[in-house]
Amino acid sequence: MIETIATADLPIREVMRIKKNSLCPEQLTGEEQRLCIITGVHGDDLAGQFICYEVIKRIKENYEALTGIVDVYPAINPLGLDAGTREWPLFNMDMNMAFPGSFEGTMTEYTAAKIMEDLKGANVCVDIHTSSIFLKELPQVRINDDVASSLMPYAKQMNMDFVWIHPSTTVKEGSIVHALNERGTKAMVIEGDVAMQIDQKYCNQVVDGIFALMKYMGIWQGEVKAPKKPIISDDGKVIFINGETSGVFVPMAEHSDYIKKGEKIGEIIAPLTGSVEEEIFAPCDGLLFTLRHYPVVSEGALLARILGGNL
Repeated sequence: MIETIATADLPIREVMRIKKNSLCPEQLTGEEQRLCIITGVHGDDLAGQFICYEVIKRIKENYEALTGIVDVYPAINPLGLDAGTREWPLFNMDMNMAFPGSFEGTMTEYTAAKIMEDLKGANVCVDIHTSSIFLKELPQVRINDDVASSLMPYAKQMNMDFVWIHPSTTVKEGSIVHALNERGTKAMVIEGDVAMQIDQKYCNQVVDGIFALMKYMGIWQGEVKAPKKPIISDDGKVIFINGETSGVFVPMAEHSDYIKKGEKIGEIIAPLTGSVEEEIFAPCDGLLFTLRHYPVVSEGALLARILGGNL
């Protein structure tokens, strides 16, 4: 059933509407588990659109296997999606800084509050993203360390390559996942690939993980693929590699590769002078799970992240 959960008036008599598709068994007992799939917080997270489509399609093809509630929110920043921008365009604001929102606040804050109200009572929420246009990410789950013990059994079902446990002090307040966890709702972020594109391999990997999670929660009785066993960041330290010069970044290593200490990750070159401004080397052995995708860089730009240690 498609429902409108939030509306706001726009100029020239237009209306912004945020909708969800709620899928549930024909006969409800009141004891069903509820999974919420959230996408489109950022207008450039286009992979989420295909993921929502595929989840709903697969459920419809075998509806009798559904034994719980799956609420799908394809675009909670519909204006950003329509405009092709990451932010909420009317205020140029990152919507993932607006939660839990306020019914008395701006349009963005009001919308965030309505979304939080609708998510109330969910057992698990999955917030699906692609990376930015600047970075390519290995498919991963991101969870905070203060809720890691309760979320880890669910994160391991998600069929991702990597689970990154963040220190809670580094996670900015205002994200939907932070707000949900603060209110006692289990919530995690899925991140991978690159923004502004739909990579069906990444999308189908996420969809397979969603159905494995549904099976684990008792929401789905159909066949599912066994999820991958992920690398967990507890097994190693995440190293950030930032450039010290400006120019054009040319990668020499492959994204998602295991690299050795001293191996060249790439170079920053100067097209005007034909010179190499900086060579970037791996400071340790590890998994190259983030790599710069957009080549033009300024001093201090993030170029790569490595999960070091014996993996």
